[in-house]
Amino acid sequence: MKQNRRNFIKSTSLAVGGALAIPTIGMASAERGIHYLDSLNPKIKPFFDISLAEWSYHKALFAKEFTNLDFPAKAVSHGIHAVEYVSVFFDGKVEDSSYLSELKKRTDDLGVKNVLIMVDREGYLGDLDQSKRIESVENHYKWIEAAKFLGCHSIRVNAHGVGTSKEVQDAAIDGLGRLSEYGKENKINVIVENHGGYSSNGTWLTQVMKAVNNPYCGTLPDFGNFKINETEFYDQYKGVKEMMPFAKGVSAKSYDFDGKSNISTGVGNTEDHKIDFDKMMAIVKEAKYKGHIGIEFEGSNTPEPEGIELTKSVLLRLGAKK
Repeated sequence: MKQNRRNFIKSTSLAVGGALAIPTIGMASAERGIHYLDSLNPKIKPFFDISLAEWSYHKALFAKEFTNLDFPAKAVSHGIHAVEYVSVFFDGKVEDSSYLSELKKRTDDLGVKNVLIMVDREGYLGDLDQSKRIESVENHYKWIEAAKFLGCHSIRVNAHGVGTSKEVQDAAIDGLGRLSEYGKENKINVIVENHGGYSSNGTWLTQVMKAVNNPYCGTLPDFGNFKINETEFYDQYKGVKEMMPFAKGVSAKSYDFDGKSNISTGVGNTEDHKIDFDKMMAIVKEAKYKGHIGIEFEGSNTPEPEGIELTKSVLLRLGAKK
């Protein structure tokens, strides 16, 4: 069964195949029927910049094929010069100044921009217990400090909690409000992804944003994370449209592209795994968004390098549309 990033990090093991060769854009596109080279208009600059989310290589990273320090070079191998890190791959070294200095040196040497850090495993910002909620807020401080050191503009957080919708919403408003104040002090945004539970309800999350009312608090709309619970899915296009006014980043979640369309499909084609990129990108463009769109490939039937290339080719082709 496919697991998203939030569920995957709770696992204790993963079987992964051998090293994967990185295909060229032309090869990947031809194999999948996505004619990138023929359809891209080189005279039209996309309205966004492309970044690479580290989770796109989660299988290789968990298999120790390379490390977080090597990730920026992996991005460059795809012609991408902006990266989005995932906290679990820092191996507990987020407060190690020599480690952060080495990571920054590598990105500087490669001409890579550090965009954001996706933070997990630091407690619930929507915990109903105030002491636990404040502990979670303080657990995120070190990530804000690391993001500032690396030159990122944001950390991505989760607005989780256990309780009724209203209870968790009130707690999340408090937790995010406290953390966003620390973000404001450091000029680092605190952005919330639709990442399961109540946070995958676009209306719920936008209400949280309005209540926090801090310019350093925003959203990270993800194209595919709209599963609220085992039986309930939120309309992903409605959700992204609702979140875009608060967006300080966009996550182009992709799975395994089907033949000749821009549909990204997942195992079982569940509601949040079948994504029409034409429709999603039209929503993003309509919102007049100009920042980075992060490739976050999560397919199971396509090697990670090829999946990244396929996603990139589709984004560039749609970005070149008049």
